[in-house]
Amino acid sequence: MNSRLVLSADNVEKNYGSIGGVPIEVLNGVSLKVHAGDITAVVGSSGSGKSTLLHLLGGLDRPNRGEVRINDESFSTLSETKICEIRNRSIGFVYQFHHLLLEFTALENVAMPLLMRETTAADAQAKASDMLIRVGLGHRLGHQPTELSGGERQRVAIARALVTDPSCLLADEPTGNLDKFSAACFMDLIFQINEELNTSVVVVTHDIELASKMHRIYRLDDGKLSLGPL
Repeated sequence: MNSRLVLSADNVEKNYGSIGGVPIEVLNGVSLKVHAGDITAVVGSSGSGKSTLLHLLGGLDRPNRGEVRINDESFSTLSETKICEIRNRSIGFVYQFHHLLLEFTALENVAMPLLMRETTAADAQAKASDMLIRVGLGHRLGHQPTELSGGERQRVAIARALVTDPSCLLADEPTGNLDKFSAACFMDLIFQINEELNTSVVVVTHDIELASKMHRIYRLDDGKLSLGPL
């Protein structure tokens, strides 16, 4: 495994609102490190703050205290515009629900992040096609999401997340809406992509069996993150 640090959180705290003047604490002093090629799981019960942590790691939200860094750039010192640029360049997202645009084909959905970078339409479609072939959907380029199975839609979502060559893929309960077979295929694909592209992966899940297959496991409990075995 490469020792280069790709993504890190240092003593991160996150509060939402308050009850009787007392802040509602979601994350309290959370720290973690993700190196190039790592596949990391963050486990915890529903409502433990896993998705909040993933949003902070992806620059979708800001902590009240602490620092998040991606490829040695700190989100805390950057404007929202710059964070969006870094997110588009360095981070891919996969969610439990695929969030594909139903009126567009698989190819058009995957090409979208590249078009947002002002990549030419021809280059964006060529790269999107290559990525869909890589995830086993070369025969589905012209199909819309409603014409695809749940597992196929998640593969399109993975292709869309990876088409910009991100340093790190963040996945929030990615198998939560899939049957057991599709979930296993999804994780096989994640490990394949990790091996071929050396893309770091952080998977937030409550599935202990899924987490046990990762290189590193963190447990989030009462706002605290601990590293170790399940």
